[in-house]
Amino acid sequence: MAVERIDCMYEACPIPLIKALKKLENMAIGDVLIMETDHTCSIINVIDWAKKQGHDVDYAEISDGEWEIYIEKSR
Repeated sequence: MAVERIDCMYEACPIPLIKALKKLENMAIGDVLIMETDHTCSIINVIDWAKKQGHDVDYAEISDGEWEIYIEKSR
């Protein structure tokens, strides 16, 4: 299982979602993508998209106003 990170700080949607989509295309099933963001809209949009795609997804606030979204590629 590989872990990849993408920095989406200071970027508004749809840029974080597009970055996640492109990164996941080159990852294997079971790999984990960690997305760093400070935009609450990204949490809603990326998590909703990842669930609809069948990926396991979770997030955590790592600092005041900064989150990490964890996406495990499932298919």
